[in-house]
Amino acid sequence: MAAAAPTLDWERELVSQGYQVVAGCDEVGRGSLAGPVSVGVVIIHAATATELPGVKDSKLLRIPVRQALVPAIIDWAEASAVGHAEAHEIDSVGLVGALRLAGQRAMARAAQALIPDFVILDGNQDWLSEPVQGDLDLFAAALPPAPAAPAAPWRIQTRIKADLTCQSVAAASVLAKVERDGIMSGLAEHFPAFGWESNMGYGTAGHRAAIAELGPTDHHRKSWRLV
Repeated sequence: MAAAAPTLDWERELVSQGYQVVAGCDEVGRGSLAGPVSVGVVIIHAATATELPGVKDSKLLRIPVRQALVPAIIDWAEASAVGHAEAHEIDSVGLVGALRLAGQRAMARAAQALIPDFVILDGNQDWLSEPVQGDLDLFAAALPPAPAAPAAPWRIQTRIKADLTCQSVAAASVLAKVERDGIMSGLAEHFPAFGWESNMGYGTAGHRAAIAELGPTDHHRKSWRLV
């Protein structure tokens, strides 16, 4: 039986809690060996938005369907954007830090058009918020105090499988997936041996074999176990 399509039910429920402008946020590329992690953001007026037919979690849609939905999603949303963090940034700050970079880049772009007051974040981990420094940081005494990051003007709440139930999050996943796939297909033209046009940087047997034979490129996450 096919999974039920995501709806705007939870986005509309947030209106009754006082939140009018809702953003859905989702990431792609988390488990890839090469290429960026990418985060999509879609912002809607939750009280007045109507459901957009055909939108589902990007993993459940065929490639032509995903691509055809992009202009419809951009027209449907009040604001939208995709942000990226490159492989060298993942190596430098770790995956969670890179997700935060990509998400903050996407939010900054989308918020130029409309600032949300609530963000639905797919999953069970808030990788978008600035971390709070722990009390037991052994290195804290040796480091100068870091300036406090300004508080975000929105509330963030994680929601497991939000990409399957919340249409704003599903729409964000489509934007992120299509844009990241385009990046990987473009890189594949310069690095044809790795098959990125089909594996999108994920760890297929053929991709790992090419890394073992040729070594990693600058687009590989060199801090990861690649072979």
